[in-house]
Amino acid sequence: MPISKSNQQLGSHLSPRVEGHNFEQYRAHFHDLKARYDRLLEAHDMDVLAVHAGQPKRHFMDDSEYDFRVNPHFKAICPLVDAPHSWVIMRQGAKPTLILFAPEDFWHEVVNIDDADWLPLFHVELITTPSDIERFIPYNKDRVAYLGEHIEVAQALGIMQVNPESLLHSLHYHRVFKSDYELQCIATANRIAAAGHEAVEAAFYAGRSEFECWLAYMQATQQGPTQAPYQSIVAQNQHAAILHYRGKSTQPLHGRLKSLMIDAGASYRGYASDISRSYSFSEQQGEHAVFAELVKRVDALTLELVDWVRPHRYFGSIQEQAHYGVAQILLDFGWVKGLSLDQMIDERVTYAFMPHSFGHMLGLQVHDVGGNLEDASGKASQAPERFPNLRTNRKIEPRQVVTIEPGVYFIDALLQPFGHGPLARHFDWQALDAMRDFGGVRIEDNIVVTEHGASNLTRAQGLR
Repeated sequence: MPISKSNQQLGSHLSPRVEGHNFEQYRAHFHDLKARYDRLLEAHDMDVLAVHAGQPKRHFMDDSEYDFRVNPHFKAICPLVDAPHSWVIMRQGAKPTLILFAPEDFWHEVVNIDDADWLPLFHVELITTPSDIERFIPYNKDRVAYLGEHIEVAQALGIMQVNPESLLHSLHYHRVFKSDYELQCIATANRIAAAGHEAVEAAFYAGRSEFECWLAYMQATQQGPTQAPYQSIVAQNQHAAILHYRGKSTQPLHGRLKSLMIDAGASYRGYASDISRSYSFSEQQGEHAVFAELVKRVDALTLELVDWVRPHRYFGSIQEQAHYGVAQILLDFGWVKGLSLDQMIDERVTYAFMPHSFGHMLGLQVHDVGGNLEDASGKASQAPERFPNLRTNRKIEPRQVVTIEPGVYFIDALLQPFGHGPLARHFDWQALDAMRDFGGVRIEDNIVVTEHGASNLTRAQGLR
């Protein structure tokens, strides 16, 4: 029988109470950030750094636009995420100037900042057309740099220094270390997302479709596709083996529902959470019981990897521990036999079941920057020999926020080559075939590195 969740619970996961943030923490964060920009401007012999929020992009041969996503460097300074064509102008020793786009028409919504707690920290100017920004850029552009996506805008303004690499390296390196304000924002984003995950769990056990589960998530978080930090993955049965599954089937799988994998986050003041959970629809005997046990084992592995985190270790060691954990699971379930843990890693058997990394940096972006930087000069950390493609491989240090997300999947395209190779006899193909319809498992938590280990921001919200 399905694990019971009453239908009455489906409506009980309302938007979570958002406690917000501490303004004094934001003020301290802002002043530290402003001091860093002042040092960078001086070091790079710049007078002005023009940080562009970005601008909407239109669909090809259409007058409709893609959802706007703000430049992360803009929202790092000013917590506005929905102000296209706006700018922040940074000058040494001066209050930052927010150039807010406020068109005088009835086609566009103008963001209201009158009650924003951060408003006194900025000098604010309004522009009614995007080209009005020219009034706030010095005539001589030799000591002006542009930070943003739209190179054509910088060129039209006559700014030749576009996204200076050495400046970006420094910003990205330091962005990995989160202030108290940033940690509070990410914790709040976890709290919002946790309510959504609980709502989806209830919807799943009530037999709802992928689409209905997604609706339950949005209702509980009060965040739709334009507010959420990334497109939610709501994958039932075999769809869980598609790592970036985007479909949302509207058809309930009556009598055929086996599993659910949800990978979904939330945003708060521009900061993201990124959480994954997996569920077995039934714990009956046979393959259902096996999959339910697999969910428990991957969950336990996630917590083991969180416990492995220590300052001064390298993230590559977490990747290695994740693969050791997956290898042990494969042996314990009898899906692979006759190989040692090291053989399974070196022969890339574990990659067939977990083809992604242990996790990634998290913050202003879901896959945040700086994960492979050894220092502020842009020197890249050397990837472990065993995992040459690992992108998050720098030293573990306090105040870094990362995801921990091991998984075990049953992906035909990755398993089939082993069926025709020299290791085929080490696989129990019949047992693996029985798991194909379940897709796979991923359990993902968000953690902050502390002085002595790690604090689990996701489990702190009560989500299990």
